[in-house]
Amino acid sequence: MSGGRLPRIVVIGAGIVGLCCAHHLRDGGFEVVVIDRDPAGDKASIGNAGGIAVTEILPASSPGVLWQVPRWLADPLGPLALRPLHAWRLGPWLWRFVRSGLRQESDRIVTALAALNARVYDDLKPLLQRVGLAGDLHEVGALAVYESDAGLARDRSGWERRRSHGIVCRTMSGDEARALEPALGPAVRYAVLLPAWSHLSDPRALLDALRTSLIESGVEIVTGEAVDIVAEGTRSTVRLSGGGTTTADAAVIAAGAWSAALARRIGDRAVLESERGYNVTIPEPGFALRREVIFAEHHFVATPLSVGLRIGGAAEFAGLAAPPNFARSRALLTLARRYLPLLGDRTGCPWMGHRPATPDSLPVIGRSPKQPGVFYAFGHGHLGLTQAASTGRLILDLITGAPVPIDMQPFAIERFA
Repeated sequence: MSGGRLPRIVVIGAGIVGLCCAHHLRDGGFEVVVIDRDPAGDKASIGNAGGIAVTEILPASSPGVLWQVPRWLADPLGPLALRPLHAWRLGPWLWRFVRSGLRQESDRIVTALAALNARVYDDLKPLLQRVGLAGDLHEVGALAVYESDAGLARDRSGWERRRSHGIVCRTMSGDEARALEPALGPAVRYAVLLPAWSHLSDPRALLDALRTSLIESGVEIVTGEAVDIVAEGTRSTVRLSGGGTTTADAAVIAAGAWSAALARRIGDRAVLESERGYNVTIPEPGFALRREVIFAEHHFVATPLSVGLRIGGAAEFAGLAAPPNFARSRALLTLARRYLPLLGDRTGCPWMGHRPATPDSLPVIGRSPKQPGVFYAFGHGHLGLTQAASTGRLILDLITGAPVPIDMQPFAIERFA
């Protein structure tokens, strides 16, 4: 397969990663089919906070994070929630999560994420230009804010690790932060400016534009749920829940939090969880932010989008089937008022989405060792929007056998074997 081009490729998943894979493959000269149970429906990449978080190269796990978990779980406004009925399923994921925080593992993860994120703008900007949304990328940085000395001190080593990889992180006072963002209240005592960060006007607009562009370029988008992939000689047949099939020379699994089940059908193991994220969008907040603001001590953000101010964050582990708990969205709004007092009693539209989270914070990108005609592109966690265009480009390189610009071994699914 590494020699020539493949005539037909099926991409499973119409979220941002799947659509970016389809975009690059179509531009690479392939016939492309995209399969999704609801191609234009609600997805994690539609409701996210819109940040292009190229500075986020640290794993979610760290040596001290485990000791913070009980406090987070006990706090109704805390950044983490775990539903008891799902707790027993988390064992393998949690074990690997804790291990990822060990220094040697963490250094390996940081190196891999830094290499992937260094490609982001080279791949994202041409894609935005192609679909007519170049003006939707706002390269104005982001501001991480703190309300305590202890909070800033706790994150200091993380900022230094970013600086060691060439990321600019400028520490400033609360007054300097308010000079940049006057809506910030007196609770903000310190801030870190991240000039490399950017945000989009509206993530949904990008997905809609990508889907429209793909259809116009001849990509077939099929409504259906992929439940199995079967190797038939050198080709792969995708079986749908309704009984239909689609056969292609290669398949790309980019089904987000649902990808592990398909990988398992092939014989590959992926340790993957739905890290359910919540947000609330306020159409008319009554003030303006210029850039995304990261509330570092409480692990949530506020982003000025074209559809309003989106306040998002929090993590809930409850699986794929449990109904949303929109009290999590209300908790985010309560927290935001501490930092943005001009919000007053305004409310907004709540939302929940399934972030596909690996325990080591690295996506799964690469070829299946069990079925060479199957490729993986999932598990991006909080960085799906950030890394999607680059993931699509890497998938194209892997399928065509072109030189791949970064070391792909850290992203291989074999790491979970």
